[in-house]
Amino acid sequence: MSAYFVTATGTDIGKTFVTAGLVRALRAQGRAAGAVKPIVSGFDMMNPAGSDPAVLLAAMGEPVTQEALAGVAPWRFAAPLSPDMAAAREGRAIGFDELLAFCRNAIAAREGTLFVEGVGGIMVPLDGGHTVLDWAGALGLPLIVVAGSYLGTLSHTLTALAVIARAKLTVAALVVNETGDSAVPLAETVATLRRFSRLPVISLPRIKDSVAPPDMFAELAALI
Repeated sequence: MSAYFVTATGTDIGKTFVTAGLVRALRAQGRAAGAVKPIVSGFDMMNPAGSDPAVLLAAMGEPVTQEALAGVAPWRFAAPLSPDMAAAREGRAIGFDELLAFCRNAIAAREGTLFVEGVGGIMVPLDGGHTVLDWAGALGLPLIVVAGSYLGTLSHTLTALAVIARAKLTVAALVVNETGDSAVPLAETVATLRRFSRLPVISLPRIKDSVAPPDMFAELAALI
């Protein structure tokens, strides 16, 4: 059994795309793999089939039912805001200890590899005193950090990596998921990040389909 925490430099960067791709890639190799995304903001209660948790369930070959959604993402909020704000809109709060217990139980129950997908970027607030960084640090899992290739990503990514390094967390891989319609060359972005980060940097070119073929994640899966 192994586990990884998937985070990003910001929101809508591609965490779920990468997490689902890794699950599919490992399963295609005959390896057991699964994922949870405990906290979701912007969850459409009327269209759960289009949600991030549903994408993860599909990658695991599981149907999208209310029970399955609750098992993957117990904290689902309608407002597309940071988790603390989204929870407050509904008169709710995220119990940090409860969140950690859910993740630890999921890791213990999963055969093979489990990916714990975070919410938003690495410094997004979860409640009045905790961020995603605190969540990842408390679990103590190696991180997979997802970044984009848009103009500005170099500063955002290196800043996120500096914060993670200061917290003494381990980064297993940095994944650059190509940003659509970006004028910045993906190869140059990757080359710069390799020069400054000294981490395994994996590039993922933009594709038209929402579901990537497993071999697209072969290089990243080899690090798992």
